[in-house]
Amino acid sequence: MPTAPSTSPASGSTGSPPPDGAHAPDTAPARRTWATLRPLVLRLHFYAGVLIAPFLLVAAATGFLYAAAFPAEKIVYAHELTVPVGEEKLPVSEQVAAAREAHPEGAVAAVRPSPEDDASTRVLLSGVDGVDPAHTLAVFVDPYTAEVRGALEQYGSTGALPLRTWIDEFHRDLRLGESGRLYSELAASWLWVVALGGLVLWFSRRRARRKLRGTTGRRRTLGLHGTVGAWAAAGFLFLSATGLTWSQYTGAHIDELRTSLGGATPSVSAGAGGEHSGHGASAAAGNGAHGVGLDKVLAAARAEGLGDPVEIVPPADAESAYVVKQIQRSWPTKQDSVAVDPATGQVTDELRFADYPVLAKLTRWGIDLHTGVLFGLVSQIALMLLALSLILLIVWGYRMWWQRGRGSAFGRPMPRGAWQKVPPQILVPLAVAVALVGYFVPLLGISLLAFLAVDILLGEIAHRRARTKAAAG
Repeated sequence: MPTAPSTSPASGSTGSPPPDGAHAPDTAPARRTWATLRPLVLRLHFYAGVLIAPFLLVAAATGFLYAAAFPAEKIVYAHELTVPVGEEKLPVSEQVAAAREAHPEGAVAAVRPSPEDDASTRVLLSGVDGVDPAHTLAVFVDPYTAEVRGALEQYGSTGALPLRTWIDEFHRDLRLGESGRLYSELAASWLWVVALGGLVLWFSRRRARRKLRGTTGRRRTLGLHGTVGAWAAAGFLFLSATGLTWSQYTGAHIDELRTSLGGATPSVSAGAGGEHSGHGASAAAGNGAHGVGLDKVLAAARAEGLGDPVEIVPPADAESAYVVKQIQRSWPTKQDSVAVDPATGQVTDELRFADYPVLAKLTRWGIDLHTGVLFGLVSQIALMLLALSLILLIVWGYRMWWQRGRGSAFGRPMPRGAWQKVPPQILVPLAVAVALVGYFVPLLGISLLAFLAVDILLGEIAHRRARTKAAAG
């Protein structure tokens, strides 16, 4: 970036030469390097903005709705989620019995006792006809009276109910299943590239050209686009990184890397007092009461310091134990878990969140912040603002594309062939780095190759037209 003339405090003059023996920093090589790279960055930012922006727009709009779905869910399902505060809560076993009497179908997969004075208890049933096999039927019970207040389909560890589930699935895969996940992974793969490229381009421009006041037309649109993008870039980088952690292809590479570094997420053993080998209890049959029963199991977990909210998972079979785990994803995170022997009611294994590997903790916090759970309403509002800023940036980007047109050259990109001017000592390492990133983030690499192929094809077509025109002339 060009440097401003120096000012000598002694003389008060500007642009004074340095004293004898002193030399001003030579920024010419850096300027020349950036001058050769800038057209490449501009062209990549242009193509990504034009061609990937529709995917980003859908992800931003559905992400905005998902963040807003948390408070909306509490309003829409207030009857099921909340109860009048009574004098004393009934034993969990009685609440489960009331739920099973109203809904005898399926099997008890888990129980979430009322975590607050005015909250209902959730009894989760699996294998219910008409309910997605990956979901459960949540039966809501008044913990004071055992009145069943309703039943709703539930999805995921955060207990998403139908409204949030629908938006979550649309945000994740457009409700198209595994193939639909490619859209969200493509958006997450390019978001960090677009954000970094825009940030570099914005800060490489002279300060005077970044001013908004008094500007009009494309320059004002560019100023708005750059200013909002610069402020929101850190948020976009975070959303891209955390979104890729559970994507289909890049997510698999990240899981392999975490495992190789010893950062896999552990889980309490549901066997008879084993180590943290990682298998949890699945859905149990009947009403979930095995051996000593739910109440003594919950009491044993309380004695180990597991406070609300918790989830009780019945044994998967005769060789398995109960698993009681904390399910609070908001701050402070509560993710401790214990296994309880159904025959004796004794704790056979425990796992504390404090003992998680650092990478496992960072993954947990990153995903929970991405989904708006970690800091509750604060993070949900922040996510909505980020999504709104991305929508505005896309609109302004397309507007600049429109305003950049000159006659028949509507929305033309930077001229081709800029890579030929990049010195080999920079071009070769850059190409290697891009290849490595493309391998690790496959949808980014594949789509980038597609961009290059299309660009080369269009260039060849334009070149042949020019030669034909020249020959005819």
